Amino acid sequence: MALKAVNVTDVPNLDQVPENNASLSLYSSLFSSEGLELNSEATFKVPKFLVIGHRGHGMNILQSTDSRMKAIKENTILSFNSAAKFPIDFIEFDVQVTKDDCPVIFHDDFIFSEENGTVFEKRVTELSLEEFLCFGPQREAGKQGKSLLRKTKDGKILNWNVETDDSFCTLAETFQKVDPSLGFNIELKFDDHIVYQQDHLIHVLQVILQVVSEYAKDRPIIFSSFHPDAAQLVFFLTNGGTQVYYDVRRNSLEEAIKVCMEGGLQGIVSEVKGVFGNPGAVPRIKESKLSLLTYGKLNNVPEAVCMQHLMGIDGVIVDFVQEISHAVDDMIVKPLNEGLREGDEETETKSKLQFSQQELSFLLKLIPELIHH
Repeated sequence: MALKAVNVTDVPNLDQVPENNASLSLYSSLFSSEGLELNSEATFKVPKFLVIGHRGHGMNILQSTDSRMKAIKENTILSFNSAAKFPIDFIEFDVQVTKDDCPVIFHDDFIFSEENGTVFEKRVTELSLEEFLCFGPQREAGKQGKSLLRKTKDGKILNWNVETDDSFCTLAETFQKVDPSLGFNIELKFDDHIVYQQDHLIHVLQVILQVVSEYAKDRPIIFSSFHPDAAQLVFFLTNGGTQVYYDVRRNSLEEAIKVCMEGGLQGIVSEVKGVFGNPGAVPRIKESKLSLLTYGKLNNVPEAVCMQHLMGIDGVIVDFVQEISHAVDDMIVKPLNEGLREGDEETETKSKLQFSQQELSFLLKLIPELIHH
């Protein structure tokens, strides 16, 4: 199955999975009120070039010298609604499930804090909802939350300081408090270093789907996950071969295509460098009737985003929401709309230029500083 779009009330429960069925591909990964009737023989076609806000208004990089990377606390209601002020289509955020079965929004596997001069870490999935919400700013006036630190990729532990802070939130709150015009790209988070049993994956997905079923209403939803087995339900996330993992299914775009075709998935979300380094994979993905989205730092560069549109990529997940959404509007949306108003029937075709692998490789050589950024 490439994609089945249904009303949220029609979403089956995961406890309906037959015991001998190891695939979760029976379930929907996009919900919409637009009446799309896509069945197991149909494919999902992204209706336009999508701009998706990464963790809302953008991820936080605490050691960055760019103030935009520390403007608003990522994965919060404030970040989501700040992103909604710009012409974007979806926001992307990370969902984990607490030990008392509440889906919450948080990216890292561990929360770091400090008490009496000692830094300690807590695994998010081993916290109760009450414990999780105790960290950082508190909603209740006068209440002091526990300090919040973050471990960087190079192992440093820094205070999680941003210009505009906000409290942690649950998935249910996100549905209730975020601008209803925004679609949700829900990334299902699992620890890369843990081997999960199928019954655990099913339980986690069931808990999340119950919340989606109750609150999503007409909001479009895309699920995605780096976990190849959980991804039987969702868009398959991959680093496109830019990093090497023990699970070979995560190590290249070719492997990602295989996973999608074998599991009936709807598409791939790749690190953009993996696509730029292997442009020939794009037509193979399209020939397989899969959608392709990208993420990564290069998606904060307007020229790199425009190049992806020309390559036929379906959308980008970005941190610089304001800059990139306006750039896409100026470089892609407005020219297309102007051409349509003038009656140019070929405008849409022209906006989706097709290049051979050799031509794409030549174009990419013109911007090597982007590939090696």
